[in-house]
Amino acid sequence: MFTHETYLSPFAWRYGSPQMRQLWSEVHKRRLWRTIWVALAEAQHTVGLVSAAQLADLRAHKDAVDIARALAIEAEIHHDLMAEIKCYAEQCAIGGGIIHLGATSADIEDNADVLRLRESLNLIINQLRDLLRVFAEQIELTADLATIGFTHLQPAEPTTVGYRLACYAHDLCADFESLRTVRLQLRGKGFKGSVGTSAAYAHLLEGTGITPQQFEARVMSNLGIEALTVATQTYSRRQDWLAISTLAGMALTLHKIAFDMRVLQSPPLGEWSEPFGASQVGSSAMPFKRNPINAENIDSLARLVAALPAVVWNNAANSLLERTLDDSANRRSVLPEAFLASDEMLRRLTRILQGLRINRDAIRQNLENYGAFAATERVLMEAVRGGGDRQVLHEVIREHSLYAWQEMRERGAHMLVESLCADIRLTEFVPPRRLREIMRADDHIGDAPQRARAIAAAIRTLIDERQDV
Repeated sequence: MFTHETYLSPFAWRYGSPQMRQLWSEVHKRRLWRTIWVALAEAQHTVGLVSAAQLADLRAHKDAVDIARALAIEAEIHHDLMAEIKCYAEQCAIGGGIIHLGATSADIEDNADVLRLRESLNLIINQLRDLLRVFAEQIELTADLATIGFTHLQPAEPTTVGYRLACYAHDLCADFESLRTVRLQLRGKGFKGSVGTSAAYAHLLEGTGITPQQFEARVMSNLGIEALTVATQTYSRRQDWLAISTLAGMALTLHKIAFDMRVLQSPPLGEWSEPFGASQVGSSAMPFKRNPINAENIDSLARLVAALPAVVWNNAANSLLERTLDDSANRRSVLPEAFLASDEMLRRLTRILQGLRINRDAIRQNLENYGAFAATERVLMEAVRGGGDRQVLHEVIREHSLYAWQEMRERGAHMLVESLCADIRLTEFVPPRRLREIMRADDHIGDAPQRARAIAAAIRTLIDERQDV
């Protein structure tokens, strides 16, 4: 039906996993609708509204989705759900006449949406679990590997590669917990009819001894999800906002990680690089280029996800009285794209991290270039402990540092250590031999290795699948 001769969303073929695309496919949506119609009929069968033969007929044709026929009907009646009902009924000679009995469209669509949100969150959570597992492995491998830290994009004190990774993973752990919380909080609209009062169901159930609430509970039990206690024609669109905002929060973390990776891959630093295939082309014009395309892709998709909560916020805030339909069109795009983009980002970052190339020579060179400047804080503390004036010595060290920095930038000269060792204003408090010792930056990493390993251990506990409900 659709080919590359017409517009196709890039999420239909370029971004997102086959599993996530399947969850947001038209066929899967309609199968969910039919699953809900069957669950509704099952509950109606228990109270004598639907016969065993009718129910068996619906079950037998539940998966026989016929998109072409349903769209042909929709072209005539201009209502997608009613078109699916008619298509399903045509297939069910015995049970077709009781499909959708007592229901309104949102009783089917909204419960299907919540089921699909839950399925998608499960996939995202499992992908994030895989990513965190790789983080834990890389953290443990690099917990002790000293590297120059940067603040304000300027060389600062050393850290370790593992500790830097642990800081990223710490935020991802928070995202993991938030996603699991949202998944557990999801509630279906239930079966409450056109404005949420269950009036149609109350009428159907007269004389059965079953209340609308009891009936609703039976249907939702068949679907494996709880219903909201109250709802209008739809479930509160605040639920969409909460789910998409949580994805946007994860996108924030992923953007930060990918952006840092782009910085660290730049040739002036050259400490990290993402995997680059033997046949991969970096530029159509410059054959030597090794552009960080995966990290850039993550940042691009993260910006999209970050913008989507505003759309669903407006859907929730502008859903007037018992409902309006002005959310329907954008939800067809916003919900799947938020999950498909998140899915793609997680998959790409997992691949990057699994194949991350760490250039130890570049790390060592950057430590040699900048580590001595970072170590001046240790010199200052040591000199003050030896009896010096902190403010006076700060100015002394600052003068040496600025001059040595200029010499390094202009002539590549590394003169800071010897320059400080030759200044009697410092050596009267810190002997030159001791000064040279504390100017070594690679051991000025505090408890970073221990903290990094603690995060790796915490990740393994957090992602233990036995904790999931």
